[in-house]
Amino acid sequence: MGRVTERRKVLRIRDGAVSTRPDTLVAEEPLEIRLDGKPLAITMRTPGDDFALAAGFLVSEGVLARASDLQNIVYCAGATADGSNTYNVVDVKTAPGATLPDFTLERNVYTSSSCGLCGKASLDAVRTTTRWPIADTPAVRVTPELLASLPERLRAAQRVFDRTGGLHAAALFTEDGELLDIKEDVGRHNAVDKLVGRALQNGDLPLSRTLLLVSGRASFELAQKAVMAGVPVLAAVSAPSSLAVDLAAETGLTLVGFLRGSSMNVYAGEDRIALRESADRG
Repeated sequence: MGRVTERRKVLRIRDGAVSTRPDTLVAEEPLEIRLDGKPLAITMRTPGDDFALAAGFLVSEGVLARASDLQNIVYCAGATADGSNTYNVVDVKTAPGATLPDFTLERNVYTSSSCGLCGKASLDAVRTTTRWPIADTPAVRVTPELLASLPERLRAAQRVFDRTGGLHAAALFTEDGELLDIKEDVGRHNAVDKLVGRALQNGDLPLSRTLLLVSGRASFELAQKAVMAGVPVLAAVSAPSSLAVDLAAETGLTLVGFLRGSSMNVYAGEDRIALRESADRG
């Protein structure tokens, strides 16, 4: 849709000098996701790649697993009282015969740009069984040197961040470090959904030979999204949460945090990290 940024007038103070000027801000608008005509979730997102976002969200919820599960995605006309289209409501239509999960569990399906899906009735409602167990995927081995090179490449590819300074990003790399795709959004969980949704639409799931890098921290929800998409390695430039580490350990996900320069912490799945034999694992 192209509503990625907006302009606002600001009062600028620099070393005592005061001026007014326009500033470029990242856009944030609600997106309602409907499933076969029924409201399912609302997320605050940066407009753009909305269909991919909705598809990726439904992969993480266990609804979609392959392109054939999806019939189509459309913007809903008449989203306002006067019948105009806000482009803030999408309806995901599943293919005939697609098996839908039970959505009767008590849950809060409001998502925010900061925390992702909040207020789940229980962790069991989040731990949806993946279609592609990571432990069963072909072995992927990556060196610390390759991992250390990824944040700079992620940052260099963030086009909207350069204009606003206000976006998270997520990127998919091959096991050899080739950048496959990158998405930006006010919510890093949305950026991941956009990546996964695009992969679903392209018939590329599971992402069993890829690395997922996210700006900021690695929450439980981001680890869940990686597992549901079959991603074997999740790296973050900041800290993981305790639940993200627990989920990684349970599922075999390699989880790397504090990926800054040549330093990093490996919290789970260290068998995929190709260390030198002489390295001190102390």
